[in-house]
Amino acid sequence: MALDAKLLEILACPEDKGPLLYFTDEDALYNPRLLRRYRVQDDIPIMLIDEAETVDAAEHDRLMQKAAAEGIEPTFDEAEKVDAGERDRLGKETAAERDRLVKEPAGERDRSVEEPAGEGIEPTVS
Repeated sequence: MALDAKLLEILACPEDKGPLLYFTDEDALYNPRLLRRYRVQDDIPIMLIDEAETVDAAEHDRLMQKAAAEGIEPTFDEAEKVDAGERDRLGKETAAERDRLVKEPAGERDRSVEEPAGEGIEPTVS
């Protein structure tokens, strides 16, 4: 049985956070950047760095040729992952700003904007 497609969309190397190649028939996920193979046991990816197998150049070449021949794609597109990360960051900033405005009393919200000189000053009586 193969890994769930939804899981593969988010599965990344635990070390470099990059995409992996999934070889269903070998029960393996492969990181070509670090030459690391993670085994899949009983349909559970073993994503522990200490459990990963480092492959030699010949095995790397074999896996890359196999991926090309069989049309095996990375688990996700790195460019899309960066865009999603940027959206997440912006979403968090927007949420934080919204929370700040909700928590501040209305009179204190505008204090960051300087008033022009002379306005807002009450005369003093001597």
